[in-house]
Amino acid sequence: MKTVIFRTIAPVLVAIMVVFSVFVLLRGHNEPGGGFIGGLIAASAVALYGIAVGVEEVRKALRVDPLAIAGFGVLLSSLSGLVSIAYQVPFLTGLWTIFHFENTEIAVSSPMFFDIGVYFAVLGTLAAVALALEEDEDQK
Repeated sequence: MKTVIFRTIAPVLVAIMVVFSVFVLLRGHNEPGGGFIGGLIAASAVALYGIAVGVEEVRKALRVDPLAIAGFGVLLSSLSGLVSIAYQVPFLTGLWTIFHFENTEIAVSSPMFFDIGVYFAVLGTLAAVALALEEDEDQK
């Protein structure tokens, strides 16, 4: 489906989907959502963009191999669990640190980094699968 209308609207839809996926990722600590659902939405955006412009353009836009993104996600999730061992608590125990900036408090937690790792792992894995399937379709 390479119509002019689809190729024109696809980048706008992809941008909206990526922003929404980050919103769902960051919202997931207190309400429904999180890294897995956010990663699914972002991978859907990659697949949509691939359908619109082709696999080569998507690979140029990503700049990094999708499997490297997945590997980074697995590494980040693992490291977030290892932080708890440094504090002599069980593996994957949630730890929080609060930073104070003028009149604002920003809470940073190990579960947040775990969710970000899951986000990248899901995004990278599903993007690699989607791009591989689209490459097969382009070759026919």
